[in-house]
Amino acid sequence: MSKKTLQITDALYDYLLSVSLRESDVLKELREETSTMPRANMQISPEQGQFMALLIELIGAKKTLEIGVFTGYSSLCTALALPPDGKIVGCDVSEEWTAVAKRYWEKAGVSHKIDLRLGPAIQTLDQLINNGESGTFDFAFIDAEKVEYEDYYQRTWKLLRSGGLIAVDNVLRSGRVIDPDFDDEDTNAIRNFNLARFNDKNVPLSLVPIADGLTLIRKS
Repeated sequence: MSKKTLQITDALYDYLLSVSLRESDVLKELREETSTMPRANMQISPEQGQFMALLIELIGAKKTLEIGVFTGYSSLCTALALPPDGKIVGCDVSEEWTAVAKRYWEKAGVSHKIDLRLGPAIQTLDQLINNGESGTFDFAFIDAEKVEYEDYYQRTWKLLRSGGLIAVDNVLRSGRVIDPDFDDEDTNAIRNFNLARFNDKNVPLSLVPIADGLTLIRKS
């Protein structure tokens, strides 16, 4: 028993993975290829991907939203967890990064589940709302431009059904959120986002200290 979350050493992290991670070959291959690319730190950790896949199964999600696809690890985790008729709407601006994602979606046999929308995510979200898709999504993952997190959240909230779940990544910002020496736009945006969610007492949430921090928010 511990009264606070343990600090994870490298050795303990390796043990955690050794007794819990069930990563398919295609997921591992994608993760390893991404690790050789510039900005590889944008990829989520494998245990986070597995955790989100479990959440998707627990809530019985069929229609999901992903804001920030990168090379597709999180969307592949999601697609593999969805039922055969499940669907992901993925938002990204990079043809280069998502070209990698497409290769692995095809390899895993889940490309038919993923509707990739290239362009600014806010525009895509507005299009979904204008097309009458508010209240139809079961799950959403936000992991893109930090300065736009609040805009993503407000639109995603409209698109989510009652009882749906939003997962918001990088809410600890590698510890910068508590360091006054970091006064950059992205870090301040995360601080403001975190405080706004905490102050909204009508919204159930939990900030989970996995990877770079993941806030889970349920729409009641």
